[in-house]
Parts: sequence; structure tokens; C-alpha cells
Amino acid sequence: MRAVAYCRYSSDLQSAASIPDQVRICRALIEREGWIYLDAYTDYAASGASRLRIGYSKLLDDARQGRFDIVVAEGLDRLSRDQEDVAALYKHLTFASVKLITIAEGLISELHVGLKGTMNALFLKDLGQKVRRGLEGRVRAGSSGGGLCYGYSVTKQYDSRGEPIYGGRTINVPEAGIVQRIFREFATGYSPRAIAIALNHERIAGPHGAAWGPSTIYGNWRRGTGILNNELYIGKLVWNRLRYIKDPRTGKRVSRENPVSEWVVQDVPALRIVDDTLWSAVKLRQRTARHALTRDRKGIRAERARRPVYLLSGLLSCDTCGGGFFHGRRHALRVLERTQSRHLQQSSDDPA
Repeated sequence: MRAVAYCRYSSDLQSAASIPDQVRICRALIEREGWIYLDAYTDYAASGASRLRIGYSKLLDDARQGRFDIVVAEGLDRLSRDQEDVAALYKHLTFASVKLITIAEGLISELHVGLKGTMNALFLKDLGQKVRRGLEGRVRAGSSGGGLCYGYSVTKQYDSRGEPIYGGRTINVPEAGIVQRIFREFATGYSPRAIAIALNHERIAGPHGAAWGPSTIYGNWRRGTGILNNELYIGKLVWNRLRYIKDPRTGKRVSRENPVSEWVVQDVPALRIVDDTLWSAVKLRQRTARHALTRDRKGIRAERARRPVYLLSGLLSCDTCGGGFFHGRRHALRVLERTQSRHLQQSSDDPA
């Protein structure tokens, strides 16, 4: 009997040493049973709520090709914490005549799939609620709920017990100057594209060290994204504007807007970078531009009103990654692959 191991740890908060430990105990079980150990499939810092994992996908592909007879894991939750994915995994392995054995549960059957799948799903839901509760408390105390936006730096603080206090932010003076410049230039008539070109020409690094682009500056006014829509620059910390849910078709997280009544807004005057007069001037120009764009195209969202419309606009998506196609050049379509920061080009003459 040919056996392989599957090992995973869920986040960077856990130690990467967890993987060798899991491999060791799985291999010990395989050798104790007299099976032939082939290899270990691993996923580092990968959530069990998603099936979009390199090691997990390779495990399923090799199982379909009959490369092994048994899969050994520390527990069923190492393979997946999603109830639907657990059932699908069991069905695929059963069809490939591959047994699934875990150190915690033993030989996995339909009973384990039903009970453990439900327990893992409830665990994820309970964990998510606890995390949200903790983040909301942090935001209401004036600290960041996560992430670092342009213009600020992380501050390292510790409590009386020496434990780190998360969410501390302070103004990054050089970056704050760039933020003020962007607001001033936009308010005086410069386009986001012209501002981005000038910043890149001066070799001024954008957020996370990337190059500046028009969307980085203008963003989406509904979702509060982009430099010009970030209310933190006027001393208002807004949290819970968006929620993220998993698309059952692709297994990827997509964002949805929450009602304004569910937003958590906390005043943080110490983090103000832009004054009210400049903020108001920018908002006035944005409203005027949106009205001008949509005046003759009723029902079209402002951020889409300027985009040219082609025969297949909005109708094509990549079956592999779920990314949308756009008109790359005269005789070609392009798709932005969501799982990687690179472009894939596909000719419009290619039937695939």
C-alpha cells in the first residue's frame, strides 16, 4: 500500500515547525502499519476554509492519477474546515479508491464527514465572530482594525505584562506630505492619471512600494478605497464598511458592502493629515465629475461610465481563476488572474 501525508498550518501566527512535526507523526503511522511512504503534500500559512491551496490541489490531482492508495493526516481539519469541501474531498478520494486516515479520527467514513465537517464549520463561524468582536473593540478604542494605509507607520507598544498592543499607528511625515500633495493637485484640476505619472516620474514609491496608478489615487468612492476616499486622513477611522464571503463557484473571497448602519466610525484626531477645507474641495470635484459622467448614461455607475463598451463587455470570465476579461489591444483580450499579480493574454481568435 502506497501512502502519502498531508500537512498544513493555518496562518503566520502559528509556527512553521508545525509542518515537520505533522510529517513526522504521519510518517511514523505509515511505517508502523507497514505501508510504503512516498511523499508529503504541504501547505504553509494556508487557511483550511479555502480549497485554493497548492499542496491540496496537487494531492487531489495525484489521487485521480492513482499515484497512491492512502492519505494520512494529523486530523480531518488539516485537510479542510469547510463542510462542503470535506464532503467533496471524501467523494473524490473514494472514487479514486484512496483511503483517508487521520491520527485523530482513524479511518474516515461518511459519519466522520458529516459530524466533523459540521463541527469544523461551526468552529470557523465561532472563530470569525470572536475575531470580529475583538477587532471592533480595538477600533472603538481608537486603534487600527488591521492593515496599514499609505501615510502611516506601525507603532510598537507593550502593556504592563510585556505583551504587544496591536493596532497602534502614527503619521509617517514624508508620506503624509505626498497625501496632502495629491489632495491639493486633484482639487486644483489635475487628473488622477496626471498625478500618478508625476509621482512615478519623481520616483516616489506608492503604497507598499508599488508604482502609482490612477485607481490607487481615485479608488472607489462607494467603498472608501483610494487615497482620495480614505476618511482616516481627516481623523475618522471607519471599520466594517465591507464584509467578505466565499464564492461557492470559485472558492475565493469576494467583498460586499455593508449598510451604513453597521459601520463603526471612531474619531482619531491625532491621525488627521488633510484639513476639512481641502477634503471638501476634493469631494465637490468628485461629485461634479460623477454627475457629468452619468448625465447622459442613466443607470451606469460612475466608475464605469467612462469605459468603452464592446460586444462582449462584462460577459467573459476565466474558467480557471474567475478573473474578468478586458480589451487588451485590437485583436486580443486579456484576463487579470486573481490568484497571482500577473496578466495572462489570450487571443480572441483562440476558441479556448
